[in-house]
Amino acid sequence: MVKYNGIKIVSKVKVSTKEELAVVYTPGVAASCLKIQEDNDKSFVYTNRENSVAVLSFEYDRSVERAIFLKNTLNIDAYPFEISSKLPDKIKFIVENIEPSFGAVDLSLIENDVKNIDFNVNIPVLKGKTDNLKEFFLCVSKNLFMFNYNSLQGNTGEKSLQLREMAGGVIETGLTEDVQKKPVGIISDGSAVLGLGDIGGLAGMPVMEGKAVLFQELGGVSAMPLCIKTQISDEIIELILLLQNSFSGINLEDIKAPKCFEVESKLIEKADIPIFHDDQHGTAIVVLAALLNAVHLAEKNIENIKIVFSGAGAAAIAVCKLILASGAKNIIMFDKDGAVYKGRKNNNFAHDEITDYTNLNNFKGDLREGIKNADVFIGLSAPNLVDEEMIKSMNNKPIVFALANPVPEIMPDKAKEYGAFISASGRSDFPNQINNSLVFPGLFNGILKYNIKTITNKIKLNCAFALASIVKDSELSVDYILPDALDERVSSVISENVLVD
Repeated sequence: MVKYNGIKIVSKVKVSTKEELAVVYTPGVAASCLKIQEDNDKSFVYTNRENSVAVLSFEYDRSVERAIFLKNTLNIDAYPFEISSKLPDKIKFIVENIEPSFGAVDLSLIENDVKNIDFNVNIPVLKGKTDNLKEFFLCVSKNLFMFNYNSLQGNTGEKSLQLREMAGGVIETGLTEDVQKKPVGIISDGSAVLGLGDIGGLAGMPVMEGKAVLFQELGGVSAMPLCIKTQISDEIIELILLLQNSFSGINLEDIKAPKCFEVESKLIEKADIPIFHDDQHGTAIVVLAALLNAVHLAEKNIENIKIVFSGAGAAAIAVCKLILASGAKNIIMFDKDGAVYKGRKNNNFAHDEITDYTNLNNFKGDLREGIKNADVFIGLSAPNLVDEEMIKSMNNKPIVFALANPVPEIMPDKAKEYGAFISASGRSDFPNQINNSLVFPGLFNGILKYNIKTITNKIKLNCAFALASIVKDSELSVDYILPDALDERVSSVISENVLVD
């Protein structure tokens, strides 16, 4: 009889083409998020929540044993956690805030510590022994056999809905004979999901499941999606610290600015595992890689070009900082209030910091005026903000990265029609997709392999230059500035370059 010693998070579907990636992740995943936002009960339809149980104890190995038992005997997808406090109010705090990710919680391993706690949740919480676990948890396992993407009908969003409903989400747990490393925690409060905004942790779960698929499929990394209820900075930090012994690293996801800056910085300071906010730094790495190749193709020098940003949130500021670190000197950022300049009354602390290095002439106009004579436009903001006149006002061989998701600041084909030399977006249905999926699987593979505790600026630059280098000069073209998201070389090249001096 096989003895299982480990548990990992695996994909229910394979992702081998860009079309399949679009269905499993973006832009297709947005359809499931919106359905759940409209009706919270749909979380049991479009994610694996109906078959997901959180197993909590004070020892990680005991939680793993229990999770293996539940999977092996009842086919329940159980996720092991170690909690670092026995205080009743802390246990209550944890259970209530992880509720959006699970259909039930198993506390039977710590029954003496929880029997008197009244949990304010709408899912079953097992506090001790029961005669029928399956009936108590009300779990339903859905599996796809001989699945074919061609069986899906309609547009990308409709196909994504069909897939998730058939499969019960896109991830599950898998048993292994080998002891596994702890998973990476993909943690989100749902306050800035894709281009959908603050839809909450419950509605953000399809995105985090899609992310877990890409971690596994592209990087061989087991990653656990954990969407949480609280959106308060100090509580997010506290929750992650209470659960940090459950993870090998933390990938913060879809937490809005400026809150995300505080959450990340305090966790880096206090946690014992690597912390990475993908919306900031994954985006920064992939945008810089694309920019390096685009500027090279346009025969320009990054130190001499004018770059304008639409958007001044977490992702935009992180991208800006990494581009500055690569040698750029002339950058102006814009948000809904116009140019971000030193002393602007509605700046937040991140804006004040970035204006030490950008908009050095204190330009105070709007994007339409500021984009004139720019060499590069980078959009990390909102749909349909850029028009023909703005593209035509840019310098010779304009480079346009319109990265708002799922609808960009200008559609890539329109940007090219209006004169863009190179046009890129976050979408998989156009050339030059700039997507974080090129970065985080390989990055986490590398930091886990080399036991790296802090992801430095040097590591981010290493990854950006490594990613850019995959596209050789002989291959480089206006429609091919980055490798395909599913290029098998990407993860290993980034993984091997995280430590390059």
